[in-house]
Amino acid sequence: MTEVVEASALVQARRRDVEQRRQRVRQALAAMHADGSEVTISAVAARARVHRSFIHRHPDLREAVLRAAAAAVTTASPASTALSHRSALAANANLAQHNRRLSEHVKDLEDRLSEILGQQVFARSGLGAPIGTAALQAELEEQSQVALDLKRALEEREEELAAARETNRRLRKQLNP
Repeated sequence: MTEVVEASALVQARRRDVEQRRQRVRQALAAMHADGSEVTISAVAARARVHRSFIHRHPDLREAVLRAAAAAVTTASPASTALSHRSALAANANLAQHNRRLSEHVKDLEDRLSEILGQQVFARSGLGAPIGTAALQAELEEQSQVALDLKRALEEREEELAAARETNRRLRKQLNP
């Protein structure tokens, strides 16, 4: 007899638990409709703190979720309208910033184009050296300096060689009198 009472108590506890979870699913659906959230079985299950399979196992809950999802697509909730207004304001601010950045970019491009055109006009006018001449002159000076350095090094080597030859001659004279 005690086993029957215990089984009955377990059955009743299980029914209460299922009913509490069903109530949480209904409350989650109502809250999601009120705040304009996207209604899906996964979203409702997460908000109600139940597993998705719980909703799938109860056809009435599954239908309620699907109806709420279809209704959310066709009608806008007051919260989603407010969100849309806020998102429109944010989009407007983003577009204003984007427009400002583009204006700055256009200004920079105009300045660069003006500078390049000015350089071209100056070069075509014949006022000043051609652009390549200055670079060639610098290269010529650099090469001249390298040649001078090499000549100095060669002269030093020749002096060392002459000294070595002179030493070699003296040593031969001492060995061969």
